[in-house]
Parts: sequence; structure tokens; C-alpha cells
Amino acid sequence: MRIDLSPYRRSAIGFDRLFDMLETSARQAQSENYPPFNLERLAENHYRITLAVAGFQSSEIEVTAQQNLLLVKGKKDDQAPQGAFLHLGIAARSFERRFELADFVRVEEARLADGLLVIDLVREVPEAMKPKTIEIKTGAAPVLEAQPA
Repeated sequence: MRIDLSPYRRSAIGFDRLFDMLETSARQAQSENYPPFNLERLAENHYRITLAVAGFQSSEIEVTAQQNLLLVKGKKDDQAPQGAFLHLGIAARSFERRFELADFVRVEEARLADGLLVIDLVREVPEAMKPKTIEIKTGAAPVLEAQPA
């Protein structure tokens, strides 16, 4: 599936990053489906990503947070499994998953238990960026004096 955002790019100024993210996401959705994951909204500013990483140990997984990007890598040795398997259905291959993060979203913690990697995220909008109510005063507007040139 190819998304053509060029009509929107011509008329929407300052949204380049959003359009790039949508196009990248559409490309990745076609080719990337391992490991499977869940994305939850726990509260207004709290999110959780849960990845199914059966067979991985914490030493084989790397979680990196950078500006607006969360990168989760799993590194497995490409050795043939030992034993006489009749069916080998548990994937044990290396992977790399990327998640685009909105501004002011940070990783709170990452935990591995029972084959699930749980990454908790929180959005912390700075006080200066939050909406604020402006006091409405009564009376005439103050007269501004002209500054000498």
C-alpha cells in the first residue's frame, strides 16, 4: 500500500515531519511484523508497548530512546538450534522495531518477564506549553505612549 501525501504537502506548511512519519509507518507496516506487539493507552499521558520476545534474555535486547524515536533491538546468534526438532515454530531471529514518539514522550521503564518486554512511556508536556486561562480584565485599555524615535 502506497500513500500519496503530495496534495497535502502542497497546502499544509510545517507538517513535513508528520507526513514523513506516516509514509515511513506505511512502508514498515508492510514488511515488519516481528516481533508482534501491543500498544495500550493506560491513562491520558501514560502508554505501554508490550512486545512478544519469547526466547530472548534481557542481555540480548537493547532499548534505545532518542529524540522522537524508540528503537528496540533483539540480537540472537544465528546458530542452528541444537536437537532433533520435528517442528521449529518459535522464532529466534534478530529483530529491530522502531516506534515514532510524539514530542515530550519519554520512556519511563522497560521490563522483561515471561517472554514479554513491557515498555512504559509517559508524556510530560512542559508547563510553558500547557494551555492556560487568561484573566479578562474590565475597563478601558491602557493608553500606550509613543516611543521617541
